[in-house]
Amino acid sequence: MVLFVFMNNLVTYKTKQFFFVLIKVSIVTGAFYYIFNKLTNNVNLNFSIFISFLSNNDVFSLKNIIVLLILTLLNWFLEIFKWQKLVGIFKKISFKNALEQNLGALTASLFTPNRIGEYVAKTIYFSGNFRKKVIFLNLLGNLSQMLVTTFFGTIGLLFFIFNYKIDLDYYKIGSFIFIILLVCTIAVFRIKNSTFTIKGLSIEKIKNSIVKFPKKTASTTIKLSVLRYITFSFQFYFLLQIFKVETNYFNAMTLITSMYLLASIIPSIFIFDVIIKGSVALFIFSFIQVDELTILSITTLMWLLNFVLPSLFGSYYVLNFNLPKTNS
Repeated sequence: MVLFVFMNNLVTYKTKQFFFVLIKVSIVTGAFYYIFNKLTNNVNLNFSIFISFLSNNDVFSLKNIIVLLILTLLNWFLEIFKWQKLVGIFKKISFKNALEQNLGALTASLFTPNRIGEYVAKTIYFSGNFRKKVIFLNLLGNLSQMLVTTFFGTIGLLFFIFNYKIDLDYYKIGSFIFIILLVCTIAVFRIKNSTFTIKGLSIEKIKNSIVKFPKKTASTTIKLSVLRYITFSFQFYFLLQIFKVETNYFNAMTLITSMYLLASIIPSIFIFDVIIKGSVALFIFSFIQVDELTILSITTLMWLLNFVLPSLFGSYYVLNFNLPKTNS
């Protein structure tokens, strides 16, 4: 009888291990297929033309590669450091742990709608009693980045509309804003008396957690989000210079900040994410007569540098991941 129980537990353990390995391999395979599919089946940008265009514009020079990689590393250093500081309010983790969690979560979320998989992936690194806190902190980190994007983007968009004399129907815009505000107001009152949740957390809990959140950590999170925004915005500007787009820094940043704002507020399913963001970039930069191939190449390079490259390293952490102990 004891032998039977032991053998049964052994089979169960082996089965769990098998499925766990299968899930890890599936995540990495899915991420690699998603990357491959986006590069080879991009309806807007042929891959061979893209590579040829990069070669002709001296993108692969040693100087350009070094600068672009430094900016990518700085971008992710700031994001990883931000996560380390956020998690530090309830559990001290090393920079190496924060790096593993961020890059592993990036790989796992690459092919999920609006990177929702990032929330699930990060909770797996912690035991059950910490997981709701992890979801909240990840939400807070993303909201801080969105807040910075909205702040700079709104300023940039105002300059963009003023400088390029965009013909807007202010009556329709005003009506639209009024309807949105009315809907939001009604929604807020209804949500307060409902069980509505965001990422599994109730609105009331999120509100209370934000009120009680350490002010010093919140300030650090915003500062790191600003530095990260400046980093990847400058990386986009540097690519404009590589492709010899004739525009000054102020004008370029007006367009870049407007582009990031519009791209971030347009809801999209992950399948159409690149198409939508590429279309926004094409629309914005058409005002300074930048050709489509240049803009599509820059947006593709930004994706490769800041998402694909880190996710390749993240795949290593996914494959080597082990479930945390109960006291983690």
